[in-house]
Amino acid sequence: MKTLDDRLIAAHARGDRAALVALYAQAAETVNNLDAACFYLTHAYVFALELGDARAAGLHARLKAEGREA
Repeated sequence: MKTLDDRLIAAHARGDRAALVALYAQAAETVNNLDAACFYLTHAYVFALELGDARAAGLHARLKAEGREA
């Protein structure tokens, strides 16, 4: 079975932004470090914005809740 990192690399290689939104959001849930989680959430959010994906609003809300908005 492929690891999450393997799936992220493969999604990047094929340019699958929809998968990247889901995978980066999943990665944010797997780490025990707030900075790392927000790093992954930011990536998920950017890819969601690029797609016009409805998940962008929820990702943005999570980042705001952690004080990650300038």
